[in-house]
Amino acid sequence: MGLLPIRHAGDTPSGTNARGRVMQQIEAFTAEGVVSAAAALPAGLRDSLDGAQPLQLERAVWNLIAGGATERRGPVNLEQDDLIVLYVEGEDLPVHAQWHAVELEAGPYRITGDLPTLPGYDPGRALSRPGGLFIQLRDVRIELVGVPDGGHIERAHALVNRYAVERVASDMDFGFYFPGARFLTGTGQPHG
Repeated sequence: MGLLPIRHAGDTPSGTNARGRVMQQIEAFTAEGVVSAAAALPAGLRDSLDGAQPLQLERAVWNLIAGGATERRGPVNLEQDDLIVLYVEGEDLPVHAQWHAVELEAGPYRITGDLPTLPGYDPGRALSRPGGLFIQLRDVRIELVGVPDGGHIERAHALVNRYAVERVASDMDFGFYFPGARFLTGTGQPHG
């Protein structure tokens, strides 16, 4: 039982599919496991996720959390609520941002990384609220909760389903970012 990097050379290449659509390599972390596949993302990952349509993946290769052999599954449609963490190469990071270290728990995963805010962000006076289902992080590390020898996956950036987050530890109050989560201070103590 554990996480293994599952980018297999040649399994899910970027390029075009039989219908001439441009495909990009994507990794989707779900409660079941991690799928590496090709996806048509005409407007980029974030814009493709703004609608309520499922994420359509081709040439899917699954690494199940429960263990066992890697599984190849044909075309797969993943509902947005099933997506916990997403990674695709080439996503742009904010240029003018302050970065805050966060540790999140969502589904079976512990996710650590840096969350961007606008310079001067004050959670008590912030007028802008995050929109959309996903929050972007940089310098991301993903591991299984409660499985210290389960391995980990590191990515330069990823999108996290903010409604799937159950626990947050950070130096700042990000209540608007993760509704329904239990918040801890950077030392792991509940906010009082």
